Amino acid sequence: MAEEITLEVVTPEKMVFSGKVDEVTLPGTEGEFGVLRGHEPLLTSVDIGELYFLTGGKKFYYAVNTGYAEVTGSKVTVLIETAERADVIDKDRAIKAKEKATASLAQINKEHEDYEKMRLALARAINRISVADKLM
Repeated sequence: MAEEITLEVVTPEKMVFSGKVDEVTLPGTEGEFGVLRGHEPLLTSVDIGELYFLTGGKKFYYAVNTGYAEVTGSKVTVLIETAERADVIDKDRAIKAKEKATASLAQINKEHEDYEKMRLALARAINRISVADKLM
């Protein structure tokens, strides 16, 4: 087994996760990237997507929103807007949010002041559904 690293996932409201993990994968704004112990130091932005980590031979999935990640040789700190563990995501609510955002986007053009807000809402809803499906 690889040496463990410390992972901390923090939102403005709370510490979502803090513990030792074998590896972590993050949705960077330049693409998904993985971190193992000994990774080169890195400060990067995080995009809407799936954060997952492996510990004790089991994967744990989170739907995350935008933020930042700092990587050192033995620690990953993720400062993120929101993070929801797959098993607590309300999939029905996420589906309704997706439908609402899709309907709103269909009624406005790209120049509308709410277009980007609705596009991001759709991306978050799709991500939450995808992460929730990891438990099936």
